[in-house]
Amino acid sequence: MPLVYCGACSHGPGITARADRADPAKRDALYTALRRMGDDIRATRPDALVVVAAEHFANFFMNNMPAFAIGMADFYEGPIEDEAFLKIRRTRVPGNKALSRRLIEQVMQTVDVAYAEEWKFDHGISVPLHFLTPGYDLPIIPANINCQGPPLAPLARAWAFGEALRAAADAVPERIALVATGGISHWPATPDSGKINEAWDREFLARWAANDRAALLSYSDAEIYRDGGQGGFEIRTFIAAAAAARGAKGTIEFCEPMPIFAVSCTVARMAVAA
Repeated sequence: MPLVYCGACSHGPGITARADRADPAKRDALYTALRRMGDDIRATRPDALVVVAAEHFANFFMNNMPAFAIGMADFYEGPIEDEAFLKIRRTRVPGNKALSRRLIEQVMQTVDVAYAEEWKFDHGISVPLHFLTPGYDLPIIPANINCQGPPLAPLARAWAFGEALRAAADAVPERIALVATGGISHWPATPDSGKINEAWDREFLARWAANDRAALLSYSDAEIYRDGGQGGFEIRTFIAAAAAARGAKGTIEFCEPMPIFAVSCTVARMAVAA
Protein backbone atom coordinates (compact mmCIF):
# COMPACT_ATOMS: atom_id res chain seq x y z
CA MET A 1 0.00 0.00 0.00
CA PRO A 2 1.20 3.58 -0.39
CA LEU A 3 3.87 4.97 1.89
CA VAL A 4 2.15 6.28 5.03
CA TYR A 5 4.84 8.68 6.28
CA CYS A 6 7.94 10.34 4.85
CA GLY A 7 10.27 12.67 6.72
CA ALA A 8 13.84 13.64 7.51
CA CYS A 9 15.78 14.58 10.61
CA SER A 10 19.29 15.16 11.95
CA HIS A 11 21.32 12.46 13.64
CA GLY A 12 24.40 14.24 15.05
CA PRO A 13 25.85 12.37 18.05
CA GLY A 14 26.06 15.61 20.00
CA ILE A 15 22.25 15.76 20.11
CA THR A 16 22.40 13.32 23.00
CA ALA A 17 26.10 13.24 23.92
CA ARG A 18 26.44 16.98 24.54
CA ALA A 19 22.89 17.75 25.58
CA ASP A 20 24.02 19.30 28.87
CA ARG A 21 26.16 21.85 27.00
CA ALA A 22 23.43 23.12 24.69
CA ASP A 23 21.18 26.14 25.09
CA PRO A 24 18.30 24.58 27.07
CA ALA A 25 15.57 26.38 25.14
CA LYS A 26 16.90 25.33 21.73
CA ARG A 27 17.70 21.81 22.90
CA ASP A 28 14.25 21.31 24.38
CA ALA A 29 12.58 22.69 21.25
CA LEU A 30 14.55 20.20 19.14
CA TYR A 31 13.66 17.33 21.44
CA THR A 32 10.00 18.33 21.30
CA ALA A 33 10.07 18.41 17.50
CA LEU A 34 11.72 14.97 17.32
CA ARG A 35 9.24 13.45 19.76
CA ARG A 36 6.37 15.03 17.84
CA MET A 37 7.74 13.40 14.69
CA GLY A 38 7.65 10.07 16.52
CA ASP A 39 4.04 10.71 17.53
CA ASP A 40 3.15 11.56 13.93
CA ILE A 41 4.81 8.38 12.67
CA ARG A 42 2.95 6.20 15.16
CA ALA A 43 -0.33 7.94 14.28
CA THR A 44 -0.04 6.48 10.77
CA ARG A 45 -0.01 2.96 12.28
CA PRO A 46 3.04 1.74 10.38
CA ASP A 47 4.06 -1.91 10.35
CA ALA A 48 7.71 -0.91 9.90
CA LEU A 49 9.93 2.17 9.75
CA VAL A 50 12.56 2.38 7.03
CA VAL A 51 15.46 4.54 8.25
CA VAL A 52 17.62 5.81 5.41
CA ALA A 53 20.92 6.72 7.01
CA ALA A 54 24.58 7.36 6.27
CA GLU A 55 26.47 5.08 8.61
CA HIS A 56 29.95 6.00 9.72
CA PHE A 57 32.22 2.99 9.09
CA ALA A 58 30.42 0.96 11.77
CA ASN A 59 29.48 -1.83 9.34
CA PHE A 60 31.01 -0.95 5.99
CA PHE A 61 34.58 0.13 5.36
CA MET A 62 36.75 0.81 2.34
CA ASN A 63 37.41 -2.90 1.79
CA ASN A 64 33.70 -3.33 1.00
CA MET A 65 31.64 -0.16 0.59
CA PRO A 66 28.25 -0.62 -1.10
CA ALA A 67 26.62 2.43 -2.62
CA PHE A 68 23.28 1.28 -1.21
CA ALA A 69 22.43 -1.36 1.39
CA ILE A 70 19.35 -2.54 3.26
CA GLY A 71 19.20 -4.59 6.45
CA MET A 72 17.51 -7.98 6.38
CA ALA A 73 17.29 -9.28 9.93
CA ASP A 74 14.76 -9.87 12.67
CA PHE A 75 16.73 -7.73 15.10
CA TYR A 76 19.62 -5.27 15.23
CA GLU A 77 21.74 -3.85 18.04
CA GLY A 78 22.86 -0.35 18.84
CA PRO A 79 24.31 2.03 19.45
CA ILE A 80 27.77 0.78 18.60
CA GLU A 81 29.30 3.84 20.30
CA ASP A 82 30.15 3.94 23.99
CA GLU A 83 26.93 4.26 25.96
CA ALA A 84 28.45 6.71 28.43
CA PHE A 85 29.47 9.00 25.57
CA LEU A 86 26.29 8.85 23.50
CA LYS A 87 24.01 8.65 26.55
CA ILE A 88 21.84 6.05 24.85
CA ARG A 89 21.52 2.57 26.33
CA ARG A 90 22.62 -0.25 24.02
CA THR A 91 19.63 -2.39 23.17
CA ARG A 92 18.19 -4.91 20.76
CA VAL A 93 16.03 -3.25 18.12
CA PRO A 94 13.34 -5.28 16.33
CA GLY A 95 13.45 -5.78 12.57
CA ASN A 96 11.39 -7.85 10.15
CA LYS A 97 13.51 -10.13 7.99
CA ALA A 98 10.68 -11.37 5.80
CA LEU A 99 9.39 -7.87 5.07
CA SER A 100 12.92 -6.63 4.46
CA ARG A 101 13.48 -9.36 1.91
CA ARG A 102 10.32 -8.47 0.01
CA LEU A 103 11.27 -4.79 -0.03
CA ILE A 104 14.82 -5.63 -1.16
CA GLU A 105 13.50 -7.81 -3.96
CA GLN A 106 11.35 -4.92 -5.15
CA VAL A 107 14.17 -2.36 -4.91
CA MET A 108 16.39 -4.70 -6.93
CA GLN A 109 14.03 -4.33 -9.89
CA THR A 110 15.53 -0.89 -10.59
CA VAL A 111 18.49 -0.26 -8.25
CA ASP A 112 21.39 -2.55 -7.39
CA VAL A 113 21.38 -2.83 -3.60
CA ALA A 114 23.41 -4.83 -1.11
CA TYR A 115 21.79 -6.45 1.89
CA ALA A 116 23.09 -7.26 5.35
CA GLU A 117 21.78 -9.88 7.76
CA GLU A 118 23.81 -8.31 10.56
CA TRP A 119 23.84 -4.60 11.29
CA LYS A 120 25.13 -2.63 14.25
CA PHE A 121 23.40 0.72 14.55
CA ASP A 122 25.62 3.73 15.13
CA HIS A 123 24.45 7.22 16.07
CA GLY A 124 23.12 7.72 12.53
CA ILE A 125 20.18 5.49 13.42
CA SER A 126 20.34 5.24 17.21
CA VAL A 127 20.03 8.97 17.91
CA PRO A 128 16.82 9.39 15.85
CA LEU A 129 15.30 6.18 17.25
CA HIS A 130 16.00 7.39 20.79
CA PHE A 131 13.35 10.07 20.16
CA LEU A 132 11.14 8.56 17.45
CA THR A 133 10.61 5.08 18.94
CA PRO A 134 11.85 5.30 22.54
CA GLY A 135 10.11 2.03 23.40
CA TYR A 136 11.78 0.23 20.49
CA ASP A 137 8.42 -1.31 19.71
CA LEU A 138 8.34 -0.64 15.95
CA PRO A 139 10.21 -2.90 13.51
CA ILE A 140 13.08 -1.03 11.85
CA ILE A 141 14.44 -1.63 8.36
CA PRO A 142 17.81 0.15 8.08
CA ALA A 143 18.96 1.42 4.71
CA ASN A 144 22.35 2.96 4.03
CA ILE A 145 23.67 5.31 1.37
CA ASN A 146 27.44 5.61 1.20
CA CYS A 147 28.17 9.21 2.13
CA GLN A 148 31.62 8.51 3.57
CA GLY A 149 34.10 7.11 1.08
CA PRO A 150 34.40 8.45 -2.47
CA PRO A 151 33.56 7.59 -5.13
CA LEU A 152 30.05 8.40 -4.01
CA ALA A 153 26.92 7.51 -5.93
CA PRO A 154 25.74 10.51 -7.98
CA LEU A 155 22.85 12.45 -6.50
CA ALA A 156 20.63 11.18 -9.30
CA ARG A 157 21.27 7.64 -8.11
CA ALA A 158 20.28 8.61 -4.56
CA TRP A 159 17.06 9.94 -6.08
CA ALA A 160 16.59 6.64 -7.95
CA PHE A 161 17.12 4.75 -4.69
CA GLY A 162 14.37 6.80 -3.06
CA GLU A 163 12.05 6.10 -5.97
CA ALA A 164 12.82 2.39 -5.66
CA LEU A 165 12.07 2.44 -1.93
CA ARG A 166 8.73 4.11 -2.63
CA ALA A 167 7.85 1.57 -5.33
CA ALA A 168 8.79 -1.23 -2.93
CA ALA A 169 6.64 0.24 -0.14
CA ASP A 170 3.72 0.59 -2.53
CA ALA A 171 4.10 -3.04 -3.63
CA VAL A 172 3.66 -4.64 -0.20
CA PRO A 173 0.48 -4.80 1.90
CA GLU A 174 2.21 -3.55 5.05
CA ARG A 175 2.09 0.11 6.06
CA ILE A 176 5.58 1.56 5.61
CA ALA A 177 6.94 4.79 7.11
CA LEU A 178 10.26 6.26 5.97
CA VAL A 179 12.62 8.69 7.67
CA ALA A 180 15.92 9.93 6.22
CA THR A 181 18.60 10.94 8.70
CA GLY A 182 21.76 12.92 8.18
CA GLY A 183 23.35 16.27 8.52
CA ILE A 184 23.26 19.18 6.18
CA SER A 185 26.45 21.28 6.39
CA HIS A 186 28.91 19.94 8.94
CA TRP A 187 32.58 19.20 9.27
CA PRO A 188 32.80 16.24 11.70
CA ALA A 189 36.12 15.05 13.12
CA THR A 190 38.00 18.05 11.71
CA PRO A 191 39.30 21.31 13.21
CA ASP A 192 36.16 22.90 11.70
CA SER A 193 33.79 20.73 13.76
CA GLY A 194 31.00 23.00 14.96
CA LYS A 195 31.11 25.15 11.83
CA ILE A 196 27.70 25.51 10.15
CA ASN A 197 26.82 27.12 6.84
CA GLU A 198 23.32 28.24 7.77
CA ALA A 199 22.55 29.98 4.48
CA TRP A 200 23.49 26.86 2.51
CA ASP A 201 21.42 24.69 4.83
CA ARG A 202 18.32 26.82 4.49
CA GLU A 203 18.64 26.98 0.70
CA PHE A 204 18.92 23.19 0.52
CA LEU A 205 15.90 22.75 2.78
CA ALA A 206 13.88 25.18 0.64
CA ARG A 207 14.65 23.03 -2.39
CA TRP A 208 13.76 19.92 -0.36
CA ALA A 209 10.44 21.32 0.85
CA ALA A 210 9.55 22.31 -2.72
CA ASN A 211 10.56 18.79 -3.82
CA ASP A 212 12.40 20.45 -6.68
CA ARG A 213 14.18 17.51 -8.28
CA ALA A 214 16.26 19.57 -10.68
CA ALA A 215 17.45 21.92 -7.95
CA LEU A 216 18.20 19.09 -5.50
CA LEU A 217 20.28 17.25 -8.07
CA SER A 218 22.14 20.33 -9.32
CA TYR A 219 24.86 20.24 -6.65
CA SER A 220 28.26 18.86 -7.58
CA ASP A 221 30.27 16.99 -4.95
CA ALA A 222 32.92 19.70 -5.20
CA GLU A 223 30.31 22.33 -4.35
CA ILE A 224 28.93 20.24 -1.50
CA TYR A 225 32.40 19.76 -0.04
CA ARG A 226 33.20 23.47 -0.38
CA ASP A 227 29.96 24.78 1.10
CA GLY A 228 28.75 21.92 3.30
CA GLY A 229 31.88 20.07 4.32
CA GLN A 230 32.44 16.33 4.03
CA GLY A 231 29.38 15.86 6.23
CA GLY A 232 27.32 17.63 3.58
CA PHE A 233 27.51 14.52 1.41
CA GLU A 234 24.73 13.19 3.66
CA ILE A 235 22.19 15.28 1.74
CA ARG A 236 21.88 12.07 -0.29
CA THR A 237 19.59 10.63 2.39
CA PHE A 238 17.33 13.71 2.30
CA ILE A 239 17.26 13.50 -1.51
CA ALA A 240 16.18 9.86 -1.33
CA ALA A 241 13.32 10.85 0.97
CA ALA A 242 12.22 13.60 -1.42
CA ALA A 243 12.14 11.06 -4.25
CA ALA A 244 10.18 8.62 -2.10
CA ALA A 245 7.58 11.35 -1.51
CA ARG A 246 6.78 11.20 -5.23
CA GLY A 247 6.14 14.90 -5.79
CA ALA A 248 4.63 15.72 -2.41
CA LYS A 249 5.75 18.98 -0.84
CA GLY A 250 7.52 19.26 2.47
CA THR A 251 7.32 21.24 5.68
CA ILE A 252 10.35 22.22 7.74
CA GLU A 253 9.04 21.75 11.25
CA PHE A 254 12.30 22.66 13.01
CA CYS A 255 15.66 23.97 11.84
CA GLU A 256 18.13 25.60 14.18
CA PRO A 257 21.91 25.85 13.78
CA MET A 258 23.39 24.40 16.97
CA PRO A 259 27.20 24.46 16.89
CA ILE A 260 27.49 22.38 20.07
CA PHE A 261 25.69 19.64 18.13
CA ALA A 262 27.84 20.48 15.04
CA VAL A 263 24.89 20.77 12.66
CA SER A 264 21.72 22.66 11.78
CA CYS A 265 19.34 20.41 13.68
CA THR A 266 16.41 19.65 11.42
CA VAL A 267 13.03 17.96 11.59
CA ALA A 268 10.96 17.92 8.40
CA ARG A 269 8.24 15.91 6.71
CA MET A 270 6.71 15.40 3.30
CA ALA A 271 2.94 15.62 2.87
CA VAL A 272 2.38 12.08 1.67
CA ALA A 273 -1.16 10.81 2.11
CA ALA A 274 -1.46 8.36 5.01
